[in-house]
Amino acid sequence: MDFRFIKFFLLSIVVLLSTAAIRSQERRINSDQWAATDALERKVVDYSTAGQKKKNKYVAMFYWTWHQQSNDTTYPIKNITEIIREYPEAMKDYNHPAWGEKKPGLFYWEQPLLGYYKTTDPWVLRKHAEWLADAGVDAVFFDCTNGSLTWKESYEALLKTWDQAQKDGVNVPKIAFMLPFGPVPNSLVSLRQLYQDLYQPNRYENLWFYWKGKPCIMAYPDNLTESGEDEEIAEFFTFRPGQPDYVNGPFLDNQWGWLENYPQHGYVEIENGKFEEVAVGVAQNASPATNGHCSAFNLPGAQGRSFSKKNGFDPRVDGYLYGWNFQEQWDRAFELDPELVFITGWNEFIAGQWLPKHSWTGDPFSFVDQFDWDRSRDIEPNKGWGDKGDVYYLQLIDNVRKFKGMVEPEKASPSKSIKIGKSGQWDDVLPYYKHYKGNTFHRDHWGTYNQYYVNNSGRNDIVGAKVARDSVKLYFYVETTNKLTSSTDRNWMMLFIDSDRNKETGWNGYDFIFNRVSPDNKVKVERNVENRWEWEKVAETNYALNGNKLELEIPRDVLNLKNKSVDIEFKWNDNMQENGNIMDFYINGDTAPGGRFNFVYKSK
Repeated sequence: MDFRFIKFFLLSIVVLLSTAAIRSQERRINSDQWAATDALERKVVDYSTAGQKKKNKYVAMFYWTWHQQSNDTTYPIKNITEIIREYPEAMKDYNHPAWGEKKPGLFYWEQPLLGYYKTTDPWVLRKHAEWLADAGVDAVFFDCTNGSLTWKESYEALLKTWDQAQKDGVNVPKIAFMLPFGPVPNSLVSLRQLYQDLYQPNRYENLWFYWKGKPCIMAYPDNLTESGEDEEIAEFFTFRPGQPDYVNGPFLDNQWGWLENYPQHGYVEIENGKFEEVAVGVAQNASPATNGHCSAFNLPGAQGRSFSKKNGFDPRVDGYLYGWNFQEQWDRAFELDPELVFITGWNEFIAGQWLPKHSWTGDPFSFVDQFDWDRSRDIEPNKGWGDKGDVYYLQLIDNVRKFKGMVEPEKASPSKSIKIGKSGQWDDVLPYYKHYKGNTFHRDHWGTYNQYYVNNSGRNDIVGAKVARDSVKLYFYVETTNKLTSSTDRNWMMLFIDSDRNKETGWNGYDFIFNRVSPDNKVKVERNVENRWEWEKVAETNYALNGNKLELEIPRDVLNLKNKSVDIEFKWNDNMQENGNIMDFYINGDTAPGGRFNFVYKSK
């Protein structure tokens, strides 16, 4: 046997794998390069304020995979906010007809932006992967704290979807599980099931969240036996048992918290008074009636979104939007400066309605974990708040950037005149604004109970963009995965430009729009009118269309940039469905970058 050949073969395999890993990493999209301003006019922090990326800083998010309710078309969705708005007297009567049937008795505090979805819906799961990646979330912990339920159907769908998303360049959060808050028999059942199903056979290892060199799990190892498999389990994981109390802090050296009252404790002390983990919550279902311990969210004085330990309750009618509670908890995290911040939470949304006989404290009944617009703790954008449904998502992004630091923005290449339509013109133009491929597949899936969702708006899959400039013009380039559809299509490849980076001018800051009206021989350029979804034509400009590439040019003076340094925000959108609704950027067609994010281009 020629061992030299074997050695050469093995080395070749290593090189190929390393090259593939590098290329995979190169495909990853980094949202640090993007700007955003929320509906309350709060800008998310940028590199000049957040500073350089810090080492060993992680953000984990509590995530719910339990949205698997049956396809019972006779059972209606029950939205607490809508019920109370129409029948305020129902809050005093457990048997009020507005509450409907008591079984299964699950209520939503509000409708998610993506609808009353199931967590088996690949379209939703792909959106979540991108949104969480864009927010800088490193890991999600699945809620398996009730009985021995691990919601296998949901985690299988998520792992399959996120594995593909990772291949498509999404820096998806890694996954872990949170099991019951003690070494109870159900916890052992779940621990063994997860090990046998997922970890022992090394399924989706690329998606596991590692902590201190091993896959992390929030579970108690105490009742593992000395049997062979249980010994394997004990050695396999880094165990961080979940501490459920909101007040007293850790009672074991290796515990992590998931939700606490301000000021939160540090968990797992390391050297020099530093900690591994600090919990940060949007709100806490705790009240003075229970001395700050877990209680019903509908109790008077519950610590909702508008609560602050230092300042009381935000007195504004819409104080729930401003996140006093969330920010106060983040400020405590900055003070303790842990390795990992654990956030509660992303997408719980539902709560049961319980009578006091079930040991909950509400009167005449309890909504424990979710209740209304103020007393709820989900960050995922919701539909009920209209164009403010993403304010907590943007607040999350702002604080994650402050906690982790940011990658320095890539500088624009020197001034260059582009002959649009001519091959090779863009080769040396930087930066290249990468965006996600593979996210325009269509939705066709059951939601909760009697809900069914179809979305066929995905059309042109936008994967990259560039901008160039000379003393007279700006040039814009965009490319898609496949050949562009007909330019006569409705809302085809629209370019939005915020030319002054001032959100007080333009529609949500966008001063100009291209292609709102389908182009013929020229692209129509329109200027915003009075900050509404109203536009007036100011110019026509040349464009070149070649397969999957579109190029535009525009005189600087049209954009009010003549003899000025260029400092703009922009985004591309294809197939917006609801004109004038900025939340549409999260849902329909394809938008690069997504949601309220914008690419930033500076000439120096």
